[in-house]
Amino acid sequence: MLAATVRFDQARLARPRGPLHANRSHSTPARRVIRPLRDFLATQAASGILLVLAAGVALVWANSPWKGAYERLWTSHLDVRLAGRVLALDLRHWVNDGLMTLFFFVVGLEIKRELAEGELKDPRRAALPAFAALGGMIVPAMLFAAFNRGGAGGHGWGIPMATDIAMALGVLALLGSRAHPSLKLFLLALAIVDDIGAIIVIAVFYSNGIDGRMLALAAALVGLVVAAKWFGVHHVGAYVVLGAALWLATHEAGIHATIAGVVLGLLAPTKPIVIAEFVDEAALGDISTFEAAEETSRLARQSVSVVEWLEHRLQPWTSYVIVPLFALANAGISVDVASLRRASTSSVTLGVIVGLVVGKTIGVSLASWIAVRTGVASLPEGVTWRTLVGAAALAGIGFTVSMFVAGLAFTDPAVEADAKLGIVAASLIAAVVGTLVLRSKPRFRDA
Repeated sequence: MLAATVRFDQARLARPRGPLHANRSHSTPARRVIRPLRDFLATQAASGILLVLAAGVALVWANSPWKGAYERLWTSHLDVRLAGRVLALDLRHWVNDGLMTLFFFVVGLEIKRELAEGELKDPRRAALPAFAALGGMIVPAMLFAAFNRGGAGGHGWGIPMATDIAMALGVLALLGSRAHPSLKLFLLALAIVDDIGAIIVIAVFYSNGIDGRMLALAAALVGLVVAAKWFGVHHVGAYVVLGAALWLATHEAGIHATIAGVVLGLLAPTKPIVIAEFVDEAALGDISTFEAAEETSRLARQSVSVVEWLEHRLQPWTSYVIVPLFALANAGISVDVASLRRASTSSVTLGVIVGLVVGKTIGVSLASWIAVRTGVASLPEGVTWRTLVGAAALAGIGFTVSMFVAGLAFTDPAVEADAKLGIVAASLIAAVVGTLVLRSKPRFRDA
C-alpha cells in the first residue's frame, strides 16, 4: 500500500529517510499542481501511442481473412439481470457504455482538479483555452452541418467537435523541444474545455427516450452521494455501490450512462482528509511493525486529495486498457474499393474531415485571435501565433470521443462506417498538418 502512494509529493511524508520538514519545503502549492499535471501529460502522451496501435490492429483485423471473428466477438451478447431488469448488451456496448464510464469518470476528475487548482481556476488564464475550445466546437459543427443539411448524416454534427487528448499530446511529445511546455498546457486546457462541451452535447442531444422515473432515481442517487460527502463518509466501497446504482439508473433513464461517470468525477473532493502539516512526525517515522507501517500508509494516503488519489489509481487503467480496448472494439472498419468509393462521395465522411481538419484549425485560431485582440486573454509565455495554429491543427485529432459520438449519432451501419472512416482520415491529416507547422518552428531553449 505504501508503494502505491509515494508518487505524490505529500506522500513523501511516509518515507522513513530524513526529517519531515525537509520534504515539506518542496510541497508548495505550485508543486502540488505541476506534479500531477506532469504525470497526467506523460500518461496521456504514452497512451496515445497504444491507442494508435490498438486502432491499427482493429483495422487490420477487420480487413483480414478473420474479419468474421472480429464481428462475432464484439456482437456477442452478455445479458445481466438486475432487480427484475435485463441488461441485454453486446460486448461492444459493454465497452462503450460500461468501461468508458470509467474513462469519463477520470475526465470528470481532471475537469474538477483543473477548475479547483489548475489552468481553469484563474478566469484570465482560462479565457484563452475556453475561447479556443468554443471556436473549435462551433466552427466544425457548422461545417459538418453545411455538408449534411437535410441528409441522413445531419444528426452527426457533434462528431467533429471533439479533441482526443491522448493522441494530440502524444504528437506533441514526439515533437520534443519544438513544443514549448506552455503550448502543451494550452492544448491540455483546450481539450478539457472541449470535453466539457462534448459531455453536454452527449447528455442533451444524444440521449433518447427519457424515462422520468429512472431520471428521478438518478437525481436521488446524486443527492445521496452529496449527502455522504456532507456527513464525512470516506469509505470508497460506499461510493462504488452508489456509483454502480447511478450508472444503472442513468442507463435505464435513457441518458447515456457515461454521464454518470462525469457527475461522480465532478463531485469528488479536491481537499485531503488529513492536512499534511498537522501530521505527527513520530507517527510517520515509526515503521517498526506492520500496524505502524499500515498507519503510515493510511496517513500518507489521506494527505492527498481524493481527486488526485483516484486519478493516480484509475488513469493507468483508463489510458492503457480501457481506451485502447475501445479503439479495438470500434475502429474495425471494413476498407475496400467499394467502401472507399462510397466514402469519397459521402457527405458524412467529407463533413467529418472538413470539420476536424479545417474547422478545428480555423475555429481555435480565430477564437484565440479574437480573445487576444479584445484583451480578454493573452498568449502564454513561449507561445507564438504559428505554434498556436499548429496546436489548433492538432486539436483536429478527434479519435476517441468522435468515434464515441458517431456510435450514438447513427443507427445505419453504413453511415456510421462512413463517419468512422472520416474520423480516422481526419485524425491522420490533422496530426501531419500540426506536426509540419510545429516542426517549422526553431526549437525552444529552456532557461
